[in-house]
Amino acid sequence: MLTDWEKIARTSINTSREPAKRLIGNCRNFSLLLCALLRHQSIPARTRCGFGNYFLPDLYEDHWVCEYWNHQQQRWILVDAQLDDIQQKVLKISFDPLDVPRDQFLVAGQAWQMCREEHTNPESFGIFDMRGLWFVRGNVVRDIAALNKVPLLPWDGWGLIDGTDEKISPVDLNFLDQVAGASIGEIDYPAIRKLYASDDRLKVPSVINSYLKSGVQKVNLG
Repeated sequence: MLTDWEKIARTSINTSREPAKRLIGNCRNFSLLLCALLRHQSIPARTRCGFGNYFLPDLYEDHWVCEYWNHQQQRWILVDAQLDDIQQKVLKISFDPLDVPRDQFLVAGQAWQMCREEHTNPESFGIFDMRGLWFVRGNVVRDIAALNKVPLLPWDGWGLIDGTDEKISPVDLNFLDQVAGASIGEIDYPAIRKLYASDDRLKVPSVINSYLKSGVQKVNLG
């Protein structure tokens, strides 16, 4: 005799389920799963780490979406796979989640440039009580890692984002300016792969720190 959860697990992915019978995940989980499904269909796709401004007024919330190449329209399109009908209603979403406008979701590099070049308040970026340029910095590095097919968890730390120290050297600040610029617009993949692979400040090491409620945990990625 199958349990209710075993029955659910055997249903088609196209089958709509009641909220109480859905798996719980965060934005990174939804984006990564959609990215995998699209790639399985030979559709170019990538996960993007950045900030959405459709959750709380006047704030850019830590968020992940999926970006895919629409061959017919010849453009990359952002998709928020987390926004179901219920969330769209509660959040009063006015746009199509299958084509998120670029002013509604900012890739992390764009957010970094806004703080560094346009003097946007860094405290507008983050989540809960965790906000500031250090948070934006973290998402810039995570986005670069994701573009290199290493989409780690939002609370994982390494290299330039190991910890929450606001103070980094002018050299590192200028380096992040370069990294941010490389991650927006038409991405030069050979350049961004070289940038990632050649610098330990960006490249994900074999052992990282995962910042959990219970404390910092070392994680061996192998």
